[in-house]
Amino acid sequence: MNLQTQISLQPQKFNQLDYNSKAVLLGSCFSENVGAKFMYFKLQATVNPFGILFHPLAIENLITRAINSDYYSGDELIFHSEQWCCLDAHSKLNKATQDDLVNELNMQIDSTLLQLKSASHIIITLGTSWVYRHIASERIVANCHKVPQKQFSKELLSVDTILQSLGAMVALIKSVNPKVNFIFTVSPVRHLKDGFVENTRSKSHLIAAVHQMVDQRQQLHYFPSYEIMMDELRDYRFYDLDMLHPNRLAIDYIWEKFRSIWLSEEAKKTSKIVANIQAKKAHRPFNPESVAHNEFLAKLAFDIETLQAKYPHISF
Repeated sequence: MNLQTQISLQPQKFNQLDYNSKAVLLGSCFSENVGAKFMYFKLQATVNPFGILFHPLAIENLITRAINSDYYSGDELIFHSEQWCCLDAHSKLNKATQDDLVNELNMQIDSTLLQLKSASHIIITLGTSWVYRHIASERIVANCHKVPQKQFSKELLSVDTILQSLGAMVALIKSVNPKVNFIFTVSPVRHLKDGFVENTRSKSHLIAAVHQMVDQRQQLHYFPSYEIMMDELRDYRFYDLDMLHPNRLAIDYIWEKFRSIWLSEEAKKTSKIVANIQAKKAHRPFNPESVAHNEFLAKLAFDIETLQAKYPHISF
């Protein structure tokens, strides 16, 4: 008896990720979850230099400013709750002084440009089509930073607007990195603060736009994170306590699906070696001074050195 529907996934024949690949992950909080897997398995990756960006226009803005080296100035920032904020970035970048925030933003712009130029894969996770427009500046923002709601108006991006934004991202990045691969995905996180019907409308706009973009001949791919959560893991036991975010089990499950089609066979073998080393490093001995533990440490050091001889960028 089969108690679960399965989404058919075909392994990528070309341009798979390996330990020489360099990935840039941009987008919603689910990109942070996947990015954490990249970090754990020691794959080369840059994750959300401006913090979590929920909608496509916010991601496009970061890419545009990075490609054009369009630096921030103090008059683009706001002071709220005793700290300086940028409406284009997540609150994790907030600083106590204006100069510190300007320096941080511009450092991230420089870093993002370098990463986009050298990336082999760009992984973009779209979270929502709902956006907030700052009334005073008439600009759509990435984050409201808990500024009073009356200072913003709420809008739903159309499929055409999202499609144009995705097209701009691809064109901009390919202008500096023509051979890069794109992997688009839609976040499985449910944005129920918008409402049940509104969340469905939002996700549907993202999915419709992405599928007009996808073209494997142009190295534009789609990975069905949202569909795996909705169809294979359609049970609340796969959600966190808030009943909105996938829990650790669900994230692990979706990662295994991603890994199965996007990692090369050699990378899969190496990831198992890395996981084994990570598990050994987490081991806590009963007797740290024992001969057996010292032998264990020596073997662990040898395994790390052997791996680093093949992949010098790996660091534990």
